[in-house]
Amino acid sequence: MTDTESKRSYDDPPYTPGRRQPTGWVGMVVFAGVMLLMLGGFQIVEGLVALFRDDFYLTTDAGLVIPMDFSAWGWTYLILGAITLGTGFGILYGQTWARVVGVIIAVFSALANLAFLPAYPIWSTIVIALDVLVIYALTAHGREVRY
Repeated sequence: MTDTESKRSYDDPPYTPGRRQPTGWVGMVVFAGVMLLMLGGFQIVEGLVALFRDDFYLTTDAGLVIPMDFSAWGWTYLILGAITLGTGFGILYGQTWARVVGVIIAVFSALANLAFLPAYPIWSTIVIALDVLVIYALTAHGREVRY
């Protein structure tokens, strides 16, 4: 047994020559994946509410930034939520395509919530803030999770 093997513990990840070892920032990418899973679930719930209870939101469809019927918003959020869930799982599995799609979905989610701001201002602001955090985590530290 060599000197370097004796200093390593069983908890250390295996060393692969030529491959950059992950840093502590890998937690930010896991955070982004989990946030995308949560945001996808929230968007699905928001879409279902828009489809089945038009009177839930405090504004009319004419008061929105993009005047659309709440049923159209519901379908938009359902589709966006399903894609967001799939992307969140892809990020947790370390897929490169999921990082790219995750940034695109987070941008579209922020824009959709910006347009939905008059109907549900506090919730839309929270989702926009989470989208910004996801974009930061995936663009700055995305390659940390690659397997």
